[in-house]
Amino acid sequence: MTKTGALIKVGQIQQRILLIRGEKVIMDADLAEAYGVTTKALNQAVRRNADRFPPDFMFRLTKEEKQQVVTNCDHLENLKFSPVTPHAFTEHGAIMAASVLNSPRAIEVSVFIVRAFVQLREVVSGHKELAGKLAELERKLGDHDEQILIMVNAIKQLMDPKPLPKKRQIGF
Repeated sequence: MTKTGALIKVGQIQQRILLIRGEKVIMDADLAEAYGVTTKALNQAVRRNADRFPPDFMFRLTKEEKQQVVTNCDHLENLKFSPVTPHAFTEHGAIMAASVLNSPRAIEVSVFIVRAFVQLREVVSGHKELAGKLAELERKLGDHDEQILIMVNAIKQLMDPKPLPKKRQIGF
């Protein structure tokens, strides 16, 4: 596959990765579409291999989470009419799903899914690094502001023409 094809797939997959419960996940419908199977077939394969999907690999959305996903993601509006709450797969769960499907397309696409998660992780870490540098800069500026205020107050005191106390004469 060409590099541009890979970039397009990674970009398409990145758009489908959501943040739910503090985890970056991809919904079962999106994962099934990427792997070229129906959502029903994906979920059946997952049920047959339930021991391969601990809670940190996959979890089922609550009704409230499902409603929020449907509201925020136009491409998942069909979930609105489904009586079943969808599964959300983490990076590891998406790879495990490829292994239980065991189709050539699933294995090929799993590489792109890993790359998409890795790129998102790099973006997030870049933001954290930038946030840390901004916080450090704010601390430095805060220290300088404090020092500048002290100097300004000292200059004001020097500029304030207070009458000098009268000197007493020495002697009788």
